[in-house]
Amino acid sequence: MDIKTIKESYGIKPLPDDTTEAMAYVPFQPYAPETCKAVLGYENGTLFRALHKPFYGSRCGGADND
Repeated sequence: MDIKTIKESYGIKPLPDDTTEAMAYVPFQPYAPETCKAVLGYENGTLFRALHKPFYGSRCGGADND
């Protein structure tokens, strides 16, 4: 479920209009998120595909010492 769908379905925004620095804001999450198999989730550190954000370092334009 994307931000537009959340706003249309519930009539609310996923994040407040006025946010403050150093405060955690967790956007609304879908009821049935896409998950992966347990073994892959263990390797990735999460079962939820949307939360899997691998770090590639220099392969993505970072410094050689990443």
